[in-house]
Amino acid sequence: MPIHTILVIDDEPDMLWVMESVLQKCHFKVFKASTGAEALTIAPQTEFEMAFLDAKLPDMEGLEIARLLKASHPTTKIVMISGYYYEHDDKIQEALRTGLIVHFIPKPFSNDAIINAVKAARSL
Repeated sequence: MPIHTILVIDDEPDMLWVMESVLQKCHFKVFKASTGAEALTIAPQTEFEMAFLDAKLPDMEGLEIARLLKASHPTTKIVMISGYYYEHDDKIQEALRTGLIVHFIPKPFSNDAIINAVKAARSL
């Protein structure tokens, strides 16, 4: 079974730990970043099947990071996670409609929400 890669971007260390733990159990290789700048430094070095991206980071907005990631990695499927936005917010709906993101998960979330997002994104 090939190892697929996922980039997780979140400024909360506990969130990075949870996401990494859940995704590694599903046999993904996980790269982590706690800022937008860190993510954009990691991104050119690896092709990612998916990225889980927090909507609010200390240095950049999540949707701006999503645009930059998609520009350099057009096939990467991006899942937005947020305790700030909600699924029905106009910005999130526009990002879903245009394909900038493929899924939205509100915080707090269950481990199953992460696994289900991976399954849904892989079926696209």
